[in-house]
Amino acid sequence: MYAIVDIAGQQLKVEKDQKIFVNRLEGKEGSKVDFDQILLVDDNGKIQVGTPVVKDMVVSATIVSHVKADKVKVFKKKKRKGYKVLNGHRQLLTELLIQSIAPGKAATHVKKAETKPVQKAATEEKISDTKKPLPKDTSRKKEPQPKTSSKSAAQKTGNKSKTSPGAKSTVAKKETKPQPKAKSATTKKPQAKKVAKPANKKKES
Repeated sequence: MYAIVDIAGQQLKVEKDQKIFVNRLEGKEGSKVDFDQILLVDDNGKIQVGTPVVKDMVVSATIVSHVKADKVKVFKKKKRKGYKVLNGHRQLLTELLIQSIAPGKAATHVKKAETKPVQKAATEEKISDTKKPLPKDTSRKKEPQPKTSSKSAAQKTGNKSKTSPGAKSTVAKKETKPQPKAKSATTKKPQAKKVAKPANKKKES
């Protein structure tokens, strides 16, 4: 007789007096555990298939020990980048001994052990704090500022530039500096005058 059971997210084929390793469960060593998420039962050729679970069937087991699996090495590398990272991982497991597969109801439900619950709660609080809108300050009221037209602003800036001594000095310096005359593109070089050659005297005679 065997059954296919869903234990901590894994579907396993179990039989009586069999030892199996599953993901870490909550519970002390030596305590009894019942599983009612049975997907299929085979009792000497009589097969019962769950829809999705077989009703009134329980697999009872005892927790033998809590162990760690073999180390798995994770190595990452990028070519021509000088990047190398080596990490190791050991999965947390629980060793179970199957006691019986029989009709009945589960007396104790065991959940998968959660790792680092404190960090999850802290991150959830941070996210909730960021989503909350900030309170508005009603005590301080904005005072109305006088509106200035663009023409008045331009006039003020023009008057300042006229009255400032720095502006006069810059204008005077610009006037005193002689500017080089630009060569006009239309000026032509003077060409040499052609002298008329005297005619041959032989032809005249």
